[in-house]
Amino acid sequence: MTQDEMKKAAAVAALECVPHGGIIGVGTGSTANHFIDALATIKGRIDGAVASSVATAERLTKHGIPVVDLNEAGDLALYVDGADEATVHRALIKGGGGALTREKIVAAASRTFVCIADEGKLVDVLGRFPLPVEVIPMARSLVARAIVALGGEPVLRPGFQTDNGNVILDVHGLKILDPVALEERLNQITGVVTNGLFARRGADVLLLGTAHGVRRLP
Repeated sequence: MTQDEMKKAAAVAALECVPHGGIIGVGTGSTANHFIDALATIKGRIDGAVASSVATAERLTKHGIPVVDLNEAGDLALYVDGADEATVHRALIKGGGGALTREKIVAAASRTFVCIADEGKLVDVLGRFPLPVEVIPMARSLVARAIVALGGEPVLRPGFQTDNGNVILDVHGLKILDPVALEERLNQITGVVTNGLFARRGADVLLLGTAHGVRRLP
């Protein structure tokens, strides 16, 4: 089974979590795209979806799934999204696609966060995947110096602008033993919008596509 097939298997398994009625949140990225495509087969079950990015909104609309503004939707029953790395404790690194801020907002508004991924995303310690940090453009150098002081190696993502008009610093060289503490510390740096650690509000359920089926944590 290929990596993409494992992603798709996890995405299809997440359909079991979709409630009857109401509005759900939908993430961004290749695995989330598989979920959107699968969601289209049961789109009559829900009233609409809140998108975590412009790209996700476009894909939902293409499938005829109504896109709802979060301010109008209120609290959501479910949020489904992928991850770049995940631990068994369901702490995550997200933001490889650059949508981390909106993803974090929609996750915070949801009662249940289901993370879908292939088994290769499961790690013992976060940090092998560079940690994305969304930054106000004028503060890029200021934030980079603060990250270096914390032991990270920030690299500006070239030619990239978030849907919010900001830049991304991808931070290499971190071994994240306490993801909650690092998430909070990075967010306290002036000029940081947010970072790609989802630890204070991690996933409630992690669905991992494997060669032998979908593994569920917890």
